[in-house]
Amino acid sequence: MGLLGSLVKLLVVGVSGLVSVMLIRTFTFPSKQPNVGKCSPEDADFIKLTDEMITHFQDAIKIKSISWTIEQMSLPEILEFHKHLEKSFPLIHSSKLVKKEVINTYSLLYTVQASDMSLKPYMLAGHMDVVPVDQQDWDVPPFEGQIVDGFLYGRGTIDNKNTVMGIMEALEFRLKNGILPVRPLYIAFGHDEEVLGMQGAGEIKKVLESRNVQVEFLLDEGTTVVQGVFGGIKTPIALISVAEKGAATVNISVDAVPSGHSSMPGKETNIGVLAKALSRIEENPFPSMFGRGPERSLLEAIATEASFPLKFVLTNLWFFSPVASWMMSLKPSSNALVRTTTAVTMVNGGTKMNVLPPSAWGVVNHRIHPAQSIEEVIEYDHQLIGDDRVKIDRLGLGDILPSPISPHGDDVFGYQVIARSVNQVFPSAIVAPGLMIGNTDTKMYWNLTKQIYRFCPTFMLPSDLPRFHGINERMSLENYQQTINVYYHVMVNADSKDLSHKHSHSEDL
Repeated sequence: MGLLGSLVKLLVVGVSGLVSVMLIRTFTFPSKQPNVGKCSPEDADFIKLTDEMITHFQDAIKIKSISWTIEQMSLPEILEFHKHLEKSFPLIHSSKLVKKEVINTYSLLYTVQASDMSLKPYMLAGHMDVVPVDQQDWDVPPFEGQIVDGFLYGRGTIDNKNTVMGIMEALEFRLKNGILPVRPLYIAFGHDEEVLGMQGAGEIKKVLESRNVQVEFLLDEGTTVVQGVFGGIKTPIALISVAEKGAATVNISVDAVPSGHSSMPGKETNIGVLAKALSRIEENPFPSMFGRGPERSLLEAIATEASFPLKFVLTNLWFFSPVASWMMSLKPSSNALVRTTTAVTMVNGGTKMNVLPPSAWGVVNHRIHPAQSIEEVIEYDHQLIGDDRVKIDRLGLGDILPSPISPHGDDVFGYQVIARSVNQVFPSAIVAPGLMIGNTDTKMYWNLTKQIYRFCPTFMLPSDLPRFHGINERMSLENYQQTINVYYHVMVNADSKDLSHKHSHSEDL
C-alpha cells in the first residue's frame, strides 16, 4: 500500500471514529429539563379559573391605560386601574402581611412579609400600560373584554395585564388559604413600560436602591411558550430570557456635495453618497455572536426533542457550531438571536425635483447583542462605510445598553425556580434559556440582582406572534388559568431555602 493509500485509510478511520463519537453523544445526550411533578386540576393547590377571575381580567382589559409617548399617557386610566386592583383583590389590600406603596403617583410597589425574613426576597414585575390600537382593524373591539370561542380579546391580554392580574390572583389565592409566605416578595407594576419605563420602573428602582434592597431573583414579562416556531421541533418550547438586547439609533447624514441646479450635476449627489453608505450597512451584517450569548444553551436544551439529523447537529455543537450559527442566520426571527441587527428605518433628502440636494440623511436602528457594546456597533458602522463625507451621530433617544447575561445553570436558584414552575404547569414543554430581542422594565433593575429573567406564561403559535402589539390580541381562558398557576408555583417554589426541596403538590393548603 502506497503512502496515498495509507493516508486515505487513516482519514477513513479518523472520520469513522469521529462520526461514532458523535452518534454516541447524540443518543446519550442528557436532558436539560427539570425533574418535577406535573400540576393537575385534581391537586388541592391547583387554582381553577372562576367566573370571578375572568371578570377581573375582563374589567382590567376595559381600562384604556394607553401609553402613546412619554408626554402622552392615559394617567387617569392608570389610577382607575389602581382602584380595579383594590376592588378585585381585597385580601391583598387588607392583609397585614402586605404593604402597598404608590411610586411617583402612578406606579405600584407591594412588599409581602414572610415567616423567614432572613431569606433574600425575590421580585415579580409587570406593567399596567398598553400600546395604542387601530381599532378599525380589529375583529373584536379591543377594550370591551369580549370572549369569543374561549378567547378573551383585547389590548393587554398578552402584554401585559395578563401578568399583572395573574400575579395578583396567585397571591390572593395564597392569602385566602392562609398560606404564610416563607420568603419575602416584592411586586412591582410600572405605568409607562411601553414608553421606556423611566417614570415607572425607573422610580421604583430608585426607591429600592435607596433602601439597599437586593433580591435573590427577578421575574418580569418576556418571552413565551411557543410551538411550531423552531423547525424540526414539534414540542412546545418555554423560553425564559436570560438577557436582553440593547438598542442604538444613529443618524447617517451627508452634506459634503455642493447643491445647485440639476442640469449641471457632478459625479455624485449627497443622496447618492448616502445611498451607498446605507447599502454597505445593509449588505454587510454584523458577525455572528453564536456561543457568546444564551443561544447555544437554548439549542442544547431543545436538542433531545429534535428529529434526526437536526438532533445530530444540536447534540454536537462542539463540532457544528458554525453550522448552527449559519442555520440560525437563515430566518429573521432566529438571526436576531445570534447577532446585532441593522434596520434602515427613515430616509430624507432633496428639496425640489430640479435642485441638487443640499443634504441627505437616514436613520438606522441597531438591536445590539449582549456580547457587544454600543461603542463597538458605532465603530463597525464607521469601518463599513469608510467615507469621511458621511457623518454618523447617535440620536441618543431610546438608546439602551445590552443587558448582562443572567446565570441559568442547574444550580442557579432563580432560574430553576422559574423553570420548575413552568414545567409543572406546562409538562409537555421544553424549558430553555432565551434572548429577549425587545426591551422591558428589567433594564431598570440591574443593580438589584444578577438573576434577572423575562418570561410570560403565554402560549403562542406562529399565527399568534403578530398579535403582540398587533391586531386581535387575545388569550385563551385555559392559558390564563395556566398563567395564574405558573405565578402561584413560582411563589411556592421560591419559598424553598435552596433547590433541594421540590414542590410535589402533596402539601396541605
